[in-house]
Formats: sequence, C-alpha cells, structure tokens
Amino acid sequence: MMARLVSALLALAALLQPSLAQAWGWYGHQTTARIALANVRPETRAAIARLLAHDRELGTPQCRIRDLADAATWPDCLRGEGWRWGYTFSWHYQTEPVGEPYDPRKNCGGGNCVLAQIERNQRILADESLPANVRLEALAFMVHFAGDIHMPLHSGDNDDKGGNAVEAIYGIAPGLNLHSVWDSALAERAISGATPPLVRRYTPHERAALGGGVPADWGRESWELARTFVYANALGRELAPGEKSPEEATLSQEAIVAAIPVAERRIAQAGVRIASLLDTAFAAGPLPGTAR
Repeated sequence: MMARLVSALLALAALLQPSLAQAWGWYGHQTTARIALANVRPETRAAIARLLAHDRELGTPQCRIRDLADAATWPDCLRGEGWRWGYTFSWHYQTEPVGEPYDPRKNCGGGNCVLAQIERNQRILADESLPANVRLEALAFMVHFAGDIHMPLHSGDNDDKGGNAVEAIYGIAPGLNLHSVWDSALAERAISGATPPLVRRYTPHERAALGGGVPADWGRESWELARTFVYANALGRELAPGEKSPEEATLSQEAIVAAIPVAERRIAQAGVRIASLLDTAFAAGPLPGTAR
C-alpha cells in the first residue's frame, strides 16, 4: 500500500514539472548525476567542485548550479528564459522515425541536436584555457544531454513528437502523454523501487556491462528501444509498418511492470556513461581535436 501511495505521489509531482523534451524529469536527471558522481575518480570530483565555485558567474540566479545534481537540471530550468536561452532548446533531442533506418547524421542541422551537443560540450569542458564559467555551463549541458539521449523517446519517434502527441492513461495519474510517462512517472517508479539503489558505487563488472560506446551508439540504443519496445509496450502490440500512433494509449499494470527494468537500466547506463564523460574531460591532456 505504501509503495503504491509513493508511486502515485511521484506521478502527481511529475505533472508539476515542465514535460516538453525534458527527459527523465528533474528526479531522473538528478539521479543520473548522483550515479555519475559516485563513480568518477576522486580527481574528477575535485575538479567539478572547483568549477562549481563559479556558479554566480553564469548570470542565472533563478537557476543555480551548486552541485552536480543542479547541473543536471540546469538546462531545463533555463526554459523559463526562452528569450535568452531558446537557441538551446533543440539540443535536448534528435528524434528519428522508428519506421526508417537510424542515421545519427539526420535531424542535426548546424549541430542543433543532442548527439552533437554532448560532444561539443565535452570538448569545451576539457579545454582548460577557457574561462571557468564557460566550462561550468558546458558541464551542465553535457551532463543533462547525456541523460536526455538515454530516454528512448528523445531518439525514437513515430510522427508524434516523440510520444508527446499520444495521450497516455497511466494508473491514476491524469494528463500525461507517452513521452511524459517515460520522462517522469515511469522513471521515478524505477528509481524509487530499484534494488539495490541506483545511486551507488558500481563494481568494475557493472560499469563494464553498463558503460561503453559513444553518443551515436547511445542514440541508436534509445531509437531501437522506442522501435521495438516503447510503442509496443504502450499499445499492447507492435506497430504495423507505416502505422500512425494512436491518439491515446493505456498502459496496463503488466505493461508498466515490464517497462520498469528498461527505464531502470537506461538511467543506470546514463549515470555510468556520464561518469566516463567526466573522467575523460578532466583527464590530463586535451581531447582529440581540442586546442588548449
């Protein structure tokens, strides 16, 4: 009973958060950051702390970055100032039709997509010749976007705005769509019910199993999950070739239970891979192609 009550309250809280293109919601993004911080090298943790001291230089007093969890949600907090930060809003996703072959080069004009911005911001973060506040901004963008790319509906799409156009009936939570279910309600249930907890120091074996790859690989994984699992899970069947998404989907309890380990694994993968991105960025020597 208590577990059901907690899940219901988390789902209700998700409704209060902005949902458009906000993978994993605030709780999910902060969880990926905490996983990452638990798995970086001590030297990386110290380097992060030094950058955090420059928080006020960002000029975003309504969106502070006091720790890595704040950094992970900072790019979504900026949505309150679209006049200033609107150019970054397309950086959160790179959807590819699930009925066509995946191509990481598509839908990324001028580098305005999640895959390109993970790579760009890691390079900025690694460049010690740049001002600390510039590198802190890059840290926040990189950590956030590496979380975004692991949410299946930020890579897979069926001409429905990544599931935003599909109204979803999810338990007792009203007003959700398929995208927001995976953003918040489902992710939060996966995090709160995980055993062992997702935020912990992973063993070398676990890190090897969860980590690896580059952003293009992570985007392909998410697209494949959207294609083979997310839509089929929500509809109770696979989409027929060329079939449009329905206007409404009802996630049964069985569908929710089946989706939880998928969401849990993607959040854990995001955290472990963010740790690797951070360790690489703060390692001695520049990244390939990065000037100092």
